[in-house]
Amino acid sequence: MVKIALDTHMYHATMSVADQLRKTADLGYEYVELSPRADWFFWHRYPKADDALIAETKKAIAETGVKIHTLVPVYNWSSPDEQERRAHVRNWRRLLEVAAELECPIVNSELSGDPNRPGASEHAFYASMEELIPDFERHGIGLNLEAHPYDFSETNDDAVQIIRGINKPWVNYVFCAPHAFHLSDGAGDVRRMMEYAGPQLQHLHIADCFNHRANIGNRYIINPPGVDARIHQHNEIGNGEVNWDEFFSTLRDVNFDGVATVCVFGWEEEADDIHRRMLERVKSELRV
Repeated sequence: MVKIALDTHMYHATMSVADQLRKTADLGYEYVELSPRADWFFWHRYPKADDALIAETKKAIAETGVKIHTLVPVYNWSSPDEQERRAHVRNWRRLLEVAAELECPIVNSELSGDPNRPGASEHAFYASMEELIPDFERHGIGLNLEAHPYDFSETNDDAVQIIRGINKPWVNYVFCAPHAFHLSDGAGDVRRMMEYAGPQLQHLHIADCFNHRANIGNRYIINPPGVDARIHQHNEIGNGEVNWDEFFSTLRDVNFDGVATVCVFGWEEEADDIHRRMLERVKSELRV
């Protein structure tokens, strides 16, 4: 059975995680995917959640019945700089302790690293995985990975191959729909990409985006021209160019039964309505 989770990012600025769990229950979701926030774990920084904060959140979990199913840390564990890589391995170890305290079965993350040094970054990634595999296995926590824009690997097929190289059944792939055009250099062929992932496809991020390669690359204008940057959005379904008929029909065809996370960002003024509409659409399409 597919589990539909809510990334509560649009409430981070105004709510504690405990209050986000209450909001999630009110919106009709059963699961939360907790993305980076400063009081818990933040991009590239050591986790800050202490026993008191974890206890407060566990109380809200018990009250609402909403579970934190996944955490989404972003640590540069693929850095070619060895000192930085070791620091992020340390961050990961504390993050896994927090996940275990929350009885969170899965952690999602990115490959990170440097797209301008892909070989050195891949070597660093596998070195970090070798160090962390015993920690993941001791805690019994699964790992789902995605290729994020500006990671050392940014395309679907290469990322799936990197994950297969780890050769662990608990390490799998996140297909992130709002990254569909980055994952395919503008092709947006969601069926082919998800079918290529095969049994490694265990997690979805569901939001829409426009194709940055469309209109001879002028769909977005970035200054100065040629700057080393990536741009994408996490919009509500319909506010973008992802082929949703293909997306959902593929998932039905492959009998997808993993986790589907609604992750719309940047529309806080409409957050509640967007999340309700997204939940209705995903439940209808995946027949949950």
